[in-house]
Amino acid sequence: MSRQAKLIYIIFLGLFFAAGLWLAQQSMQQEDASTATSGLGGEFVLSSIDGEVRLSDYQGKLVALYFGFLSCPDACPTALASMAAAIRSLDPKQQDQIQPLFISVDPERDSFENMAAYTAYFYPTMKGLTGDLAYLERLTKQYGAYFRHIPLADSALAYTVDHTSRIYLIDQQGKLLTTIPHNTSATDIALQLQDNL
Repeated sequence: MSRQAKLIYIIFLGLFFAAGLWLAQQSMQQEDASTATSGLGGEFVLSSIDGEVRLSDYQGKLVALYFGFLSCPDACPTALASMAAAIRSLDPKQQDQIQPLFISVDPERDSFENMAAYTAYFYPTMKGLTGDLAYLERLTKQYGAYFRHIPLADSALAYTVDHTSRIYLIDQQGKLLTTIPHNTSATDIALQLQDNL
């Protein structure tokens, strides 16, 4: 075997090994995501500007859900903008198969009218939902999320809300598939949406 042939063979083996490692890592990440969401999620009943909304109302669609609040300064707008950009990057038929939801964990300040305007700003079919605080506390735990109201001294807002900043992907039968971390790019969110349509 010539020196050049040996070199090509070594490069090929290296690439083959690297590809195997990458595939193994992807498989482990999918298993980790599946394990992390095991036993989480499920049905909920909340209110919107159009009345009562259940998760099961969207059976047959992929649901992208986010917990937040309207006066959130950066995490919520960033995540919702990325979610909306990801959906817009898909073809119209795929877009029709996705239902984005925003659940406010600040029902005292976030009116249905304001939520409807806020969500429509990001994506026309995004729904703004909320419920009473006790129900929201149970629901966030049900999804492995959290929130807490933190008093703000000398502020007109009176308090802010610390909360989980993740997108929750729920399949067409209402099962929680995975969660997408904050600051995931719109391109990567779009790939996860496509993979689950």
